[in-house]
Amino acid sequence: MKTTTAKPNLRNQQRVDVSADITIEKPDGECLTCSVANLSRSGVMISCNENAVKQLIPDRKAPAPGHWIPVKTRFSVPVVPTQPVSIIAEGSIVNMRRVARDEFHLGIQFAEFEGNGYDYVDRYVSQLLADLRKPAGT
Repeated sequence: MKTTTAKPNLRNQQRVDVSADITIEKPDGECLTCSVANLSRSGVMISCNENAVKQLIPDRKAPAPGHWIPVKTRFSVPVVPTQPVSIIAEGSIVNMRRVARDEFHLGIQFAEFEGNGYDYVDRYVSQLLADLRKPAGT
């Protein structure tokens, strides 16, 4: 996984840029693969094309509060550099924005993790944030 900088906090948790694949499962069982744009302890921002958006949000309108779209996410994070673990989390698509002609960002808020998923995400995000605070060359 490739990581970069922390973004300004627009939710209750700091987010970190992460580059990884993520599988989104719709309530009907259909699965799509998108990319992780950033990750926090409370959610994930995914990047996808217009075709994926049409499948996840048929009317292509940002979800209204209380009318969020339920999904299940599957992605991996490295617990240690050589040992990635799979994370499965239920959540909801809570926002959508177009960032380029054929690129959209969808915000997914986590609701429930399977197993130790939250602990793994928490540890991974904490490590990335700590790495960002280290002076260069240490």
